[in-house]
Amino acid sequence: MTKNKRTLIMGIGNYLMGDEGIGVHIANLLEQEQLPEGVDVLDGGTGGFYLLEYFEMYDHVILVDATLDGNETGTIRLIKPRFAQDFPPAMSTHDIGLKDLVSALQVLGKMPEIDLFVVSIASVQQQGIELTPEIESIVPHLIDEIKSLLVKIGLPEIEPHLIT
Repeated sequence: MTKNKRTLIMGIGNYLMGDEGIGVHIANLLEQEQLPEGVDVLDGGTGGFYLLEYFEMYDHVILVDATLDGNETGTIRLIKPRFAQDFPPAMSTHDIGLKDLVSALQVLGKMPEIDLFVVSIASVQQQGIELTPEIESIVPHLIDEIKSLLVKIGLPEIEPHLIT
C-alpha cells in the first residue's frame, strides 16, 4: 500500500452515545465544508484496527475524539501523540483500540504524523445522538482550530465556521 501526501481528518467515537461521539459529529460537519485539495475526512466511528489501513495510506492524520480526562467539560486540547502512552490517560469507550492501533503502527514502522484534538466530556451518555449544550457550544471553535492547523501545515486558508 502506497502512502500519499494527503491529510486525513478522522473523527473517532460512538455517535449513539452523546458527547462520546463528538469526533463523528465533527467529521460529518467537515464533510459539508469546502476543504483544501489534499484533505480527506472520515467518520472513523469505533473502528479500532479496521482503521489501520487509513493510517498507512496518509502521511498526516488529524484525529478528533472525546476524553474523560477530568478537565472542564468542553476543554479542547491538541496533542501530538508519538506513542500509545501519549494519549490521555482516560480515553472514552474505545480507549484500548486507539492505543493498540498506535502501537501496531509503530511496530510496523508505518506511523504517520498524528495530531489529536481531544475534547473533555463529563460522562459517556447512553443511547442518544444529541450533544449536550456544553459540547455543542464548542463545535464551531473546534472546527476553526482544525482549519487553523491545516493552514499551519501549509494548506490554503479556509473560511471560519459560521453558526447557522
